[in-house]
Amino acid sequence: MDRPRRPSPRHAMTLTDTIGYLAATLTTAAFVPQALLTLRTRDVSGISLGMYAVFTAGVAMWLAYGIAIGEWPIIAANTATLALAATILGLKVSIERQRRRDDGA
Repeated sequence: MDRPRRPSPRHAMTLTDTIGYLAATLTTAAFVPQALLTLRTRDVSGISLGMYAVFTAGVAMWLAYGIAIGEWPIIAANTATLALAATILGLKVSIERQRRRDDGA
């Protein structure tokens, strides 16, 4: 009698992979409401420039790490999170610069 073959570990999505993708999806999705609200209202007064700068740099490092080790959950999550965080950071910098120009004029 032949035993049923198990899928190769290289090709089967494991519970660990599933947890990784779920964690990546949830933590990335958490940034969507803030990014949309910031884009819609352009209100960045409650956003810490220092925190977002350090956070965005950290996400970029996680992305580099994911690429280096070839882990798709890390790569996918941090690509999306980097885009969202960089958008918020860019708006914060841009709006604050404009506000300073307006206050100084």
